Amino acid sequence: MPKVRAARQTRQHTQRCQQGIMFEKDKGQHILKNPLIINSMIEKSALRPTDVVLEVGPGTGNMTVKLIDQCKKVVACEIDTRLVAELQKRVQGTPAARKLEVIVGDVLKTDLPFFDVCVANLPYKISSPFVFKLLLHRPFFRCAVLMFQQEFAQRLVAKPGEKLYCRLSVNTQLLARVDHLMKVGKNNFRPPPKVESSVVRIEPRNPPPPINFQEWDGMLRILFTRKNKTLSAIFRTKGVLELLEKNYRIHQSLTDTMVPEDFDIKSHVLKILGESEKTELRPRCLDVDSFLSLLEIFNRNSIHFA
Repeated sequence: MPKVRAARQTRQHTQRCQQGIMFEKDKGQHILKNPLIINSMIEKSALRPTDVVLEVGPGTGNMTVKLIDQCKKVVACEIDTRLVAELQKRVQGTPAARKLEVIVGDVLKTDLPFFDVCVANLPYKISSPFVFKLLLHRPFFRCAVLMFQQEFAQRLVAKPGEKLYCRLSVNTQLLARVDHLMKVGKNNFRPPPKVESSVVRIEPRNPPPPINFQEWDGMLRILFTRKNKTLSAIFRTKGVLELLEKNYRIHQSLTDTMVPEDFDIKSHVLKILGESEKTELRPRCLDVDSFLSLLEIFNRNSIHFA
């Protein structure tokens, strides 16, 4: 077996060297090689000839060259200068070169340009921060068709009560409509990743809900740290009450409102929960609308999470 494994590794090394690229797994470099998957992702993005498309992690350009055929311009963001050179070489001297702009650098540290649609086979380790960078980007884009690790994709679309339902699910579904499009096996990549993948379509809600996102996310962080407990149990926790009392006093001072000497944060919070009629509910079973109404009644009674 060791000889077989060594022979296989040597063969893979030779193939990569012939292609001029040694892919680095620690950078999430798993190049999508199946043209049917690439075509399907582009089809699901419903491109228009006038569209500017953002592609993150274009790799050697297998998807890029097909995107260019169907849109006005592709802006490709790539951190690896070797792959940038390979991509530019691929279109050099062709009409496609005029329709390609390459941004070299870390997409999480880069100001995103204007774009209509985002299509990408993302490095999986940046999935969560990139999704929120995308959803908070302005002006609004029309949609994004993105490849993720399968479990991450399942978290994005999870519904209340399901095992994978979490803060990520609620935050994403607050800001966008999210649809699971297809599963993609590991053998569709070079080199194959250790996990299965999925393609998801994200369509931002425009306009977004009129809430303070820091308040919203502050509340969700508290609730999903203890998602299987009842709201009543969560808001009786000493650490949570101390945080809420600190915020309460800060906000009251900002409005020059006196806090009574006998003020008791626990009684105040439990009274609000009683009015919400959600005392015995658990975060893992609440939908976006329920969280919105909970935040509204807390804020209306001067309880803040940020």
